[in-house]
Amino acid sequence: MLILIVDDEQIQRDMLQGFLEKQGYKVLTASGGEEALHIFASAPVQLVLLDHRMADMNGDEVLEKMRALSPLVRAIMITAFGDVTTAVKVMQLGADDFMEKPVDLTELLEKIRRIEQSLNVQEESEKIAESLESIELPISIIGSSKQMQELLSLVYRVAPTEWAALIHGETGTGKELVARLIHLMGPRKDGPFVEVNCAAIPENLFESELFGHEKGAFTGAAAKRRGRFELAAGGTLFLDEVGELPLHLQAKLLRTLQEKKVTRVGSETDIDIDARVLTATNRNLKQMVAEGSFREDLFFRLNVLELVIPPLRERRDDIVELIEFFLDKYAVNDISFDSDAMSQLVKYQFPGNVRELEHLIQRLVTLVRGNRITVSDLPPEIRESRNKGGLLSKRLAEVERDMLISALDEHHWVQTKAAEALGISERVLRYKMNKAGIKK
Repeated sequence: MLILIVDDEQIQRDMLQGFLEKQGYKVLTASGGEEALHIFASAPVQLVLLDHRMADMNGDEVLEKMRALSPLVRAIMITAFGDVTTAVKVMQLGADDFMEKPVDLTELLEKIRRIEQSLNVQEESEKIAESLESIELPISIIGSSKQMQELLSLVYRVAPTEWAALIHGETGTGKELVARLIHLMGPRKDGPFVEVNCAAIPENLFESELFGHEKGAFTGAAAKRRGRFELAAGGTLFLDEVGELPLHLQAKLLRTLQEKKVTRVGSETDIDIDARVLTATNRNLKQMVAEGSFREDLFFRLNVLELVIPPLRERRDDIVELIEFFLDKYAVNDISFDSDAMSQLVKYQFPGNVRELEHLIQRLVTLVRGNRITVSDLPPEIRESRNKGGLLSKRLAEVERDMLISALDEHHWVQTKAAEALGISERVLRYKMNKAGIKK
């Protein structure tokens, strides 16, 4: 990350520059506003440490001009004249933080690292969004919440590797979709993606299904058959619900992963395998290891990289986006939700997660009379949840609108700060503002 230090005191510039360069950062310096703007216009500066009061130009004026050149610039204002009024004005202009002189270097480093981390997540999310445009998936990856952006950032880093990855998530969160995304963004994208649902295969057939069999190996084996490991050669083998494997099959799977060989049922010949293994589960494998129902050595073999998909109730910011997506996908006519119905859905727990929401939209667009979905059209379990939230459940849409306006007013209509205060992304804030008809 390239950092620009702007301060008219040379001692301050030299002190900050020396400290940050020792931490591994690239640093430029400017002795005033005009010099800073000249440097900023020609260098890819990502973060500015900006003195508030300088001889030629105040820091807030410099920041305003910088943001006009690049709205993405991140800034920390530093001043010896800190007060509430100054802090509010700085935040209004879009600064990320505000510090007083003398600068606490440890605190400054923490702030810079937080900004750097958010920039990395944002950059990775943008890259994966570009990649998604060229990838054919069963459904799109929908969600601009912080949790989903962090998950996509993790996928971006995991995908290029060859290591095993374990995907945790409740039923219906999209574990198979994440596994397919890892495959399609990795070096094996041109190879096959072979899925095995460990909970759906009868125990007596699992070994044959996974490793294959020779003709006559058992009753009904009328012909030689390749197993899933062989079929996934050059690609990815995805073992869904791996926590359902019986212990004796866990031992055979572990041996296969260690030796990278399989032996078909009824054969004495080993076959080399070449497949990346991804696994998924909705169970707590660590607890199963402690209870003795899942092998510890297999757990560590599968859990080289770990991804956790948040349930829908923990990323409610994405519910409205998902509803709009599924309406576009499944509604033949122009169908929409009224505000009360949407309120009910946003506060519903969705124990079945995204899959439950998708099936609900399919059912509603099929059965609704007219083109407006109301609370009376919702299933009883969702309608009856309206009394669990007190006043919020009655007029959630109205309350949300008031909260949005209040946050915007409090932060002088700086959307980045209002979104942060509300705990949502700026994109979701803009979406909600448009839906609620909120304008400055």
